[in-house]
Amino acid sequence: MKKRNRGFQIFSIVFLAIACIMIIIPFLLLIISSFTDENALMTDGYSFFPKKWSLGAYEYVFGSSGMIVKSYGYSVIVTAVGTVLSLVITGLMAYPLSRKDFRYRNFFTFMVFFTMLFNGGLVSQYIMWTQLIVVKNTILAYIIPNLLMSGFNVMIIRNFFSNDIPFEIIEAAKIDGSGEFNTFLKIVLPMSKPIFAAIGILTALGYWNNWTNGLYFITKPELYTFQNLLNRMIQQVNFLSSGSTVINSSQVKIPSVGIRMAIATIGVVPLMVMYPFFQKYFAKGLTVGAVKG
Repeated sequence: MKKRNRGFQIFSIVFLAIACIMIIIPFLLLIISSFTDENALMTDGYSFFPKKWSLGAYEYVFGSSGMIVKSYGYSVIVTAVGTVLSLVITGLMAYPLSRKDFRYRNFFTFMVFFTMLFNGGLVSQYIMWTQLIVVKNTILAYIIPNLLMSGFNVMIIRNFFSNDIPFEIIEAAKIDGSGEFNTFLKIVLPMSKPIFAAIGILTALGYWNNWTNGLYFITKPELYTFQNLLNRMIQQVNFLSSGSTVINSSQVKIPSVGIRMAIATIGVVPLMVMYPFFQKYFAKGLTVGAVKG
């Protein structure tokens, strides 16, 4: 039995090591390609050992637009504020749905679940956010539409509250005179760090990578977030690159492939830096919160 367990452990270690290498290699190739000369990329393709290194892609990204720092700041603000607000609203919605003594628990649970199956479509959402709830060309356009609260996240946190926080603790707090908000703030929240960290990193990932809200609701370039600005730069690079044959290929030399690699690298680095700090909560929170319904 011990030999069998040891064999399984060795197999698991080797398998996980191979999986990690397969995950790391594309990121490493991405970063190296962003520092590779454009001509080397076009002639030799992607390589871990390029013949010629270059900072041309990064010089173009940071030098062609003075808005890069401002847009990066917008992305950081939107991600931070949106994630915090989303966790607060989602937690406050999930908590009463997890309470067995809440009379309308089943009705509101069904309403949340219904939103996971059906939606009004893009046209109706655009009309609602631009004419009824006017968020167009405001910072709220990045925070509220489609991202502020997810029915899936509500159900995950609700399951965590129901399965991993004993109802007897809540009853004991109620007997001791604790109010509902005080119970939620001082008892439920401290016991729910894993699930909130897991949902938080998923929500932050969604906010950081989102560019569709800016595409639909933002028309002023000075309000672009980092993702929207980079998307605009890619469109400009593609246009100039396609027109370079008409103008003069010797006059227009734009590292189009390198720019894509540099943009992807710049966009992913903050997430790679942030994730290790939440990794232990991320795995625990998702597995525990999704075991039972």
